[in-house]
Amino acid sequence: MKLSGNLLAGLTNSVWSGIISLAAIPFYLKYLGIEAYGLIGLFASTQALLSLLDLGLAPTINREVARHSAIGNLPEAGKLLHTLAAVYWTMAGIIFLLILSLASLITEHWLQSKHLSQTDIKHAVILMGLVIACRWPTALYQGAIMGAQRLAISSLINIAMVTLAGLGSVMVLAFITPTIQAFFIWQAAVGLVHAILLQWAAWRVIGRSQKLRFDMNQLKQIWRFSAGMSGVAVSGIILMQLDKLLLSRILDLEDFGRYALAGVVANGLYVLLTPTFNVIYPRLSTLVVTENTPKLIELYRLGTRLFLAALFPIATAAAIFAEEIIALWTGNAAIASSMTILVPLYLIGTALNGAMQFPYALQLAYGISRLPLMINIILVSIMIPMTVFLAIQFGVIGGAASWAISGSLYLLIGTWLTHKILLKGLGLKWLLWDVGMPLLISITMVGITGSKIHEWGYAPHLQLFIGGGLVLSAFLIIILFSPHLRLTIQHNFFPGKKEV
Repeated sequence: MKLSGNLLAGLTNSVWSGIISLAAIPFYLKYLGIEAYGLIGLFASTQALLSLLDLGLAPTINREVARHSAIGNLPEAGKLLHTLAAVYWTMAGIIFLLILSLASLITEHWLQSKHLSQTDIKHAVILMGLVIACRWPTALYQGAIMGAQRLAISSLINIAMVTLAGLGSVMVLAFITPTIQAFFIWQAAVGLVHAILLQWAAWRVIGRSQKLRFDMNQLKQIWRFSAGMSGVAVSGIILMQLDKLLLSRILDLEDFGRYALAGVVANGLYVLLTPTFNVIYPRLSTLVVTENTPKLIELYRLGTRLFLAALFPIATAAAIFAEEIIALWTGNAAIASSMTILVPLYLIGTALNGAMQFPYALQLAYGISRLPLMINIILVSIMIPMTVFLAIQFGVIGGAASWAISGSLYLLIGTWLTHKILLKGLGLKWLLWDVGMPLLISITMVGITGSKIHEWGYAPHLQLFIGGGLVLSAFLIIILFSPHLRLTIQHNFFPGKKEV
């Protein structure tokens, strides 16, 4: 499938998933309350932390399938997929047993609740483990499908499952029982169905041989890259989840629920981030294998600029109109007014992290997992004391400020280290033109103009409409300042043209 087709499939998946998630949250707050929603936020962080047990295998299968696809030997990747599947399903059982054994400890010594009973919280924690275990194998099969650059298949399955999980949960809470236990039971059932469907799809794409067996040699061949990716995952999860872990201990569940809600708003940017990475990583891997460096540089630079032409204006508008967005979304003006500083700080960090999607994909495409590991270790050594200090001193705002500072450091340090090793000499040019130009236009056009409009006090709906117009205008201006990018868009998104 063309790059544009994969990107559109991924974007459709992400946009729809985001819509379902955002639409469901007000109902979760209505039927469960902010404390129980805090448990859902804790579940999301726990699931992210336990992804450390992935050991870098999901990005490894992605890269290996892309490599075998590039040389026309896709069925060979089936041997590795079969072996890794045995590892994944075993780990799913271990994860459930781990959370089951720790449920009492978490309930009694970690979480603080004003209204939920300890019994309800303990049952919820156990069910969290069941949901995570049921969802666990999906990462492997999605990685295989994405490596084969068949995003349309995984996107279609994911759209169906996200719809079933989100709307189904609301129906269960509204018509059966409005309890956190019912929410997690439904999520576990949908998660298991999702894993089975992706398993079927992955084998349809790759082709299943009748002679497959568990092969330790397959693991030996990938262990270096996988071990490096495991280190990247450990350090990356610490960077992404440290603030949430600290605040879940420092704050009560009600305040932590607000923090989790602010994170949901900022993480809406992943509607763009996730599909972009899923498309560019296997494509860059293919260009590395075929040694097509000119095409690699072209995709790297123009792809970054096109991606940030959308990301930066959207993030800037969301930061300026954060209160209006949250008020209209949740229907709760009090919650919205309490997050007017929190959400913009979160958005700054997430947007700047998003700019590093292309360098990170480039690092993995070359198989140099030690490079992102080195970058993450540097950032972790800075982030741990900074996050502890800011979170203790300033609470919720401190955690968000630490995330914003982390994003800035990642952009500067990550770019410098990446281009000391890969595509040498490109770093400053990439940072100033492909990142700096979209950022400057976004701040000038959306940030400054949007702030003035915000001060005029128009109705929230009108402010958001104007903000959307500013985002579109900034996007078009960035494209206007990039003639080569305009040509690339024509070739990729209109039929009959040459593909990038």
